[in-house]
Amino acid sequence: MNRISSVLCALIACLPAYDWRTIMNNDDGYEVTLPAKPRAAERKIKIAGQPMTMRMQTAEANDAVFAVGTVVLPSADQALQRAALDYLQQGLAHNVNAQPDARVTQIELAADGRVPGSEMIVEGRSCEKRESRTTHARFVAKGAHVYQLAIVSDKSPPAEQADQFFTSFKLF
Repeated sequence: MNRISSVLCALIACLPAYDWRTIMNNDDGYEVTLPAKPRAAERKIKIAGQPMTMRMQTAEANDAVFAVGTVVLPSADQALQRAALDYLQQGLAHNVNAQPDARVTQIELAADGRVPGSEMIVEGRSCEKRESRTTHARFVAKGAHVYQLAIVSDKSPPAEQADQFFTSFKLF
């Protein structure tokens, strides 16, 4: 029995930590490559005094959570887009007791081209368990959708894994 256990442990150790797969989300208008089979969730939020729903697709690999969140706004109003982007940036930074410090980046469109977005990396201690956390996130608004891409972990994932995730995200 010890020999079988040793072989099983060796096989498990050889399994890849990242099992990348492309996910098409036609309802929310994007595609992304995630490092494992995604799970879906949603939660109710309030932005600019208006109740909304945030839908999430998450996958875990190597102690990191890779997530894409989408908030569908009641309209493509730019002020509401900005309020939603601020809400998402503030929320992620607050989760690690940090201040948001976003910089401009470009987000790819599936049909060629780019749209402006923002990116930030925040580090700190989680509010709940007081554990050290690093969050690398990108944010973008397009039409009546606002998107949040995030990698949350106790340490930054390898750069090539973060790049794989962020550069694979394309808006329709």
